Amino acid sequence: MLKIAALLLICLGLIHSYLGEKYILKRLFKRTNIPHLYGSDDFTKNTLRFAWHITSFAWFGIAFVLAFETMPSNLLLYTMSLVFLVSSFVSGYFSKGKHLSWLCFLAISFLTFFSTI
Repeated sequence: MLKIAALLLICLGLIHSYLGEKYILKRLFKRTNIPHLYGSDDFTKNTLRFAWHITSFAWFGIAFVLAFETMPSNLLLYTMSLVFLVSSFVSGYFSKGKHLSWLCFLAISFLTFFSTI
């Protein structure tokens, strides 16, 4: 049953990212009244985009954990560490380091990874 739940999460994440990009984000970004931060609306648009897709990516990590529910605890921690490491890179890249979530995600990733040692 958990493998079916994991498969549903993967499908949900893929659909969430694809349809969200196509029907929500692209339409939203055509608007002219998006808040301007740091001199333009780029920061706002990139923040919305990475936050939208990080949600899907987190679901992929949870799906992996569900699919392998009998995994050793270290593998679970490595999976979570990887999810937060990628989340850190994504938020740092799309915000050019201005959205400080990348620091928090990176700290969570390192703390989770090094707790296995």
